Order: sequence, then C-alpha cells, then structure tokens
Amino acid sequence: MASLAGLLAARGDEVTGSDQDVYPPMSTQLEELGIAVRSPYAEENVPEDADLVVIGNALSRGNPEVEAVLDRRQRFCSLPELLGREFLEPRRSLVVAGTHGKTTTASMLAGILDAAGLDPSFLIGGIPRAFGRSSRLSGGEHFVVEGDEYDCSFFDKRPKFVHYRPEVAVIGNVEFDHADIYADLAAVQLAFERLLSVVPRSGLAVLGLESPALAALLPKAFSRVQTFGIGVDADWTAESLCPGEESWTFRVRERGRDLGEFRLSAGGPHNVRNALAALAVAAELGVSPDRAREALGTFPGVKRRMELRGRARGVAVFDDFAHHPTAVRETLGAARAVRSVGRLVAVFEPRSYTARTTLFQGEFAAALALADEVIVARAFRPEKVPEGRRLSEPDLVRAVEALGTPARYIAEVPDIVATLGRELEAGDRVLILSNGGFSGIHERLLAALG
Repeated sequence: MASLAGLLAARGDEVTGSDQDVYPPMSTQLEELGIAVRSPYAEENVPEDADLVVIGNALSRGNPEVEAVLDRRQRFCSLPELLGREFLEPRRSLVVAGTHGKTTTASMLAGILDAAGLDPSFLIGGIPRAFGRSSRLSGGEHFVVEGDEYDCSFFDKRPKFVHYRPEVAVIGNVEFDHADIYADLAAVQLAFERLLSVVPRSGLAVLGLESPALAALLPKAFSRVQTFGIGVDADWTAESLCPGEESWTFRVRERGRDLGEFRLSAGGPHNVRNALAALAVAAELGVSPDRAREALGTFPGVKRRMELRGRARGVAVFDDFAHHPTAVRETLGAARAVRSVGRLVAVFEPRSYTARTTLFQGEFAAALALADEVIVARAFRPEKVPEGRRLSEPDLVRAVEALGTPARYIAEVPDIVATLGRELEAGDRVLILSNGGFSGIHERLLAALG
C-alpha cells in the first residue's frame, strides 16, 4: 500500500492514508514522499470528497473506515485492481511471484533493467537499496511488479497477481503458506496455476525447477517456458558456488552455454536462484550477459533481507524479513556458510500467520536449529489464531533444544535486549527474524551494546 501511494503521488495525485501501526522502512519512505499517515483507524481519516478509496487486504468489515466508505457509498477498489488498471495495462508487465524470493528477485531485475538503460517502473514489497524506495514511475515501457499470492481484499478473494496482466511471469517456488486463506498445498498450487493461465501465448513463464509443487505445474503453462535451478537439468543453472564474507561467486550456464562467473553481495544459494530468474527475464528483454553481470555485481541488496543494521562492541546485528520456515532455513544456512569467529544467534518473533500456527512448528524448529543459539520472543497477537492451532513458544524452544541447539523463550523485547547486552561478545552475529517492526529491537540492541 505504501508503494502504491508512492506511485500515485508520482503521477500527481493527492494521497492520504491510514494504518494501525507503521514502522520503518515504509514509514520513513512515506514521510520522505510527504504522504501523511493517520493512526489509528477512524472514520474521519477518510476524506468525504475522495475520488477513490483504496482498501488494503488487512482490513475487513467492522473497521471504522471501511464502514464509513460503505455507508457514504464512496467509490472504492483494491490495490491490485487499481495497479493493474492504471499502471500495468499501458506497460509491459513483468510479474515476479513465488512463495519465497519475490522481493529480492524483483529488485535484482529492476536493477539490471535500469543499468541496461531500459528505465523500468516498479512496485516491490520491500525497498531495494539501490533505489531507496519501493516504487518508481518511469518513462520506460517495462513495469516490474512483485506478484503476491495473498488475496486482494475482503471483497475480492482472488490472488493479487491475477490483476497484473503479465507479459512475463516469474514463479520461483511454490510451498504451503498463508494457512489463514489457503487450506492446503493444492490450494496454493491452484493460485499459481491461475497466474500461468493469464500469461499470453507470446509471453514467457520463468519457473524454478527445484520446487516439486511448481514443477508439477509446468504442463499448465500456455506460454513459452524457461526453467532455472541449481543442480538440476534446467535452462538456466548455476554451479561452482563459492561463499565469501563480502560476496558469493558462481558460474552461470544458459542451456549449457557458459556465461562466465558472476558475483553477488546478497549471499546464499537462495539468492543465486533469485539471480538466475532475473537473468532469464533480462535476457528475454535483450540485456546482454555482460551488462547483467555488471549490474548484479553492484547489487546492494534489499532492506530487511539479511540487512546489516549496525555493529557495536564487535557484534554485528542483522535484520531479516522471516515469515516461513524455508526462508529462515535459507537465511541461517547462508549465514553459516560464511566463516566467523563468533556465534550465530537467532532471535525469532513469530509474527506472520504461518509462524503463529502449530502447522509449521517442527519446520521452524529445524530451521532455527541451524543457529548456535536461539531466542524465541512472544508471538505477535496470538489471539488472531484459533486456540487449537496456536503456536506454543515453549514447545518450539524444546523442539529446537531437542535438535542440539541451546534455545530460550524470552517473551518481551526489553528482556531480550538486556540478556543479549550482557552475553554477546566481539565476533558474534545476531540475526533478528521477524516480518514486522519487532518493537524496534534492532536499534535498542545496538544502543545497549554501545
């Protein structure tokens, strides 16, 4: 929603907005754009003379602003509907989707196209550090958009990306996620099948071959297909992955043709896969391998994706937007691959619906056990999950310990900060895992260490 607000403001529209809780980096971005955010939700936040009200999918009936819009019979729509109609329809839409890696892949692709002089517009769920904002309206014909499988709104339960009119669709992987709206993996697969169904015959689907649930959808594509992966027989593959403290290197092959060595500061096999997907799309649009290599080599990453927030007392504090056990596993695995003299400490806030249910408790334990030590915080708003399906933080801690990794449940952020402030030593790395603001734990921990 903040990204869309930026696009509308760039077009010259007057934009106001509201939210229950805003935090960096999106709150900072909105402030820089001069877009005021009103909080908390209240009927008077919605101007009675608004030409259009865009209702985000976090809102439902009973919200005072939703009720005011309906009572006044004001014109309203969802984010995907407006984005598709006003911004994507006139341009060549490049949709980046998948359970994991959407934000980073879309950021890489936008960076490559920008370096190639194609001047793309984009709307991305995070903030690419190269651009300093999550959306841009440019003069080029291409529009890179992060395609989310979550529903559009309380009045439109289709996945967002069906509105996005893709000429090219990237699907990196498919896993069971968003248990609040999808019953099982088959339901998630159906959502991505619907994305493939709206790619034109002349278009292109770029699909991750390592994901079994996605590989099963290949016959459902009506368009041309290119595949990518590591250690599989795909059109785009990476080999000779070499981790480093500052960057990872790897070699790329396109249908067996060696394109040479590439360098990427965003480490881990998962980011190498993201890079392969971005390279495939860039090649489709005529970008040379050398130009793409140069752009990836200077790719500075995305805020809240293994982002170094600071160092104090010899301790490095990282932030990662973790919401699913696979994402936690890949991030911690990439961190472990880089040699360090100190410990790798994971601090996990169960915040997404996926993280707050018992459905993935075992998978989260196995992922977190890759750290040297684990702290689990209190789950965010557990009352939003039915009692019988609610995560047990102590049970999660016991499951991590059963795998041989020391773990503790420390409910509140001040206590976590105080504990780590006493215990951390020079050379340690702390990885904060949460898809929310986590009560500003990053700055508070750095201050305590300082």
